[in-house]
Amino acid sequence: VTGLPSFIDMIHELLLALSGYPGTIFTWNKRTGLQVSQDLPFLHPSETSVLNRLCKLGSDYIRFTEFIEQHTGHVHPQEHHSSQPSQTGLHGIYLRAFCTGLDSMLQPYRQALLDLEQEFLGDPHLTISHVNYKLDQFQLLFPSVMVVVETIKSQKIHGCQILETVYKHSCGGLPPVRMALEKILAVCHGVMYKQLAAWMLHGLLLDQSEEFFVKQGPSAGGAAANQEEEEEDLGLGGLSGKQLRELQDLRLIEEENMLAPSLQQFSLRTEMLPSYIPIRVAEKILFVGESVQMFENHNHSPSRAGSILKHQEDMFAAELHRLKQQPLFSLVDFENLIDRIRSTVAEHLWTLMVEEADLLEQLKIIKDFYLLGRGELYQVFIDLAQHMLKTPPTAVTEHDVNVAFQQAAHKVLLDDDNLLPLLHLTVDYQGKDGKEASGPRDGATPPQDTSPREVPPTGWAALGLTYKVQWPLHILFTPAVLEKYNVVFRYLLSVRRVQSQLQHCWALQMQRKHLKSSQTDAVKWRLRNHMAFLIDNLQYYLQVDVLESQFSQLLQQINSTRDFESIRLAHDHFLSNLLAQSFILLKDDQTALKLT
Repeated sequence: VTGLPSFIDMIHELLLALSGYPGTIFTWNKRTGLQVSQDLPFLHPSETSVLNRLCKLGSDYIRFTEFIEQHTGHVHPQEHHSSQPSQTGLHGIYLRAFCTGLDSMLQPYRQALLDLEQEFLGDPHLTISHVNYKLDQFQLLFPSVMVVVETIKSQKIHGCQILETVYKHSCGGLPPVRMALEKILAVCHGVMYKQLAAWMLHGLLLDQSEEFFVKQGPSAGGAAANQEEEEEDLGLGGLSGKQLRELQDLRLIEEENMLAPSLQQFSLRTEMLPSYIPIRVAEKILFVGESVQMFENHNHSPSRAGSILKHQEDMFAAELHRLKQQPLFSLVDFENLIDRIRSTVAEHLWTLMVEEADLLEQLKIIKDFYLLGRGELYQVFIDLAQHMLKTPPTAVTEHDVNVAFQQAAHKVLLDDDNLLPLLHLTVDYQGKDGKEASGPRDGATPPQDTSPREVPPTGWAALGLTYKVQWPLHILFTPAVLEKYNVVFRYLLSVRRVQSQLQHCWALQMQRKHLKSSQTDAVKWRLRNHMAFLIDNLQYYLQVDVLESQFSQLLQQINSTRDFESIRLAHDHFLSNLLAQSFILLKDDQTALKLT
């Protein structure tokens, strides 16, 4: 009887300790956690064992609350843990959302302690086993969630990676653990949906701590996509993920150091992308945000172009909010909504590009000038500029070449006052980069690097063509794309020059055919015939089997869709086929033309 008050006091102190307020009977040690005092005479060893089991629950709860106080804005961590935030280095809105979800998960535990206190006040004869029975539901939950917390702390999990960590641990076979982690994941998804709404509906990347899977700047050459996704349909004219990567993959060209790097303004941060969101969906999210952002920044006449989302922003925002309210993430519902937004944006961009900006006419201009579709123009230009470009270029070469280009245009009756000012021939020479660093010409491809470059042996090797691309065609004809066209342009011009020179040799041969020729002359003329046969057939192959064939396929694909992304993929495919089928990547072929 004399021990009863001490037992009741111990029960109340137990409940306080389990609530995060240790005392003299239940002490707190940072390393070992809550511990029951060993000098309580009224405790049976079995009761001590049960109390130690309960102390593990209390230890986890205290560590949970410390973690929450340290990383949430609701409690000022500097009051009790002023040195810890700088030590862990954890921060960000996803971490705060995780703490909010974790705090809500602890609410049933707190309520159970309050109920126990009421029960002991009503019946002081209840035992420790009753406490253990009431809290037994948390014996599996707390250690499992503590593994998640410790993983975040030890591995410094950041941003959307928290979604992946919580998701993986929620896939276990324990229903209470799965349900609790799914609730925490739903809170974290709320942050993701807010970022998605800002990015996809308004073109705003709200990501101060670099937590989202979309980032500003070019890609760092992200990891390869999962094998099982390679054959999944992207919803882009039947293209699969593998085909998409094949169309966009020009790494072989970059390995040859022939092309400028891609200068994308936004790209995916693949290490932040949760595994349950496929890369194909992330690509669509990236495309929509880029398009909306570009449109908002460059649309100077909204009365003409209208909203890129066709004034459906409120409807799409409501749909995203509806997904946010769902307790479980549904990839089917999520991807369906993303597809609807992407289709709306892609169709509007198609209208802008094809109907308002007259994409087909722009492609014809590209074909005429970059792909030498106006052969008569370049034949006259070669004759006029041969003496200027056969020597290493100087500071005045570029001006002289453009004068020759204008003269050639007039000779072939190409007097389009709206078109010619958009075209400009460039000639790189030693020292040019330093002089033009302050302001490059609009539409020109920026210098690829600032390292000293090899002096071009002739002006032909340094010749390039720039084209002032009008809005919104700049999203299709990017500087990197125009540089690829320049590679084809220089190659085709080399072939045309060689053909012209061989024809000139034939004219000389005809002039001298009445003169007596030596055995050496006969060898020379046979060599010229063989070379002319090769170049004439190569020229026919390039113009008919490659350029005309690929260009007609491109026009057919553009006319068969109302989706801008399909147009961009078709154009990428067209350009990569030109580079591959024209033998441009073969060093031996390039060297032979240069020597010739």
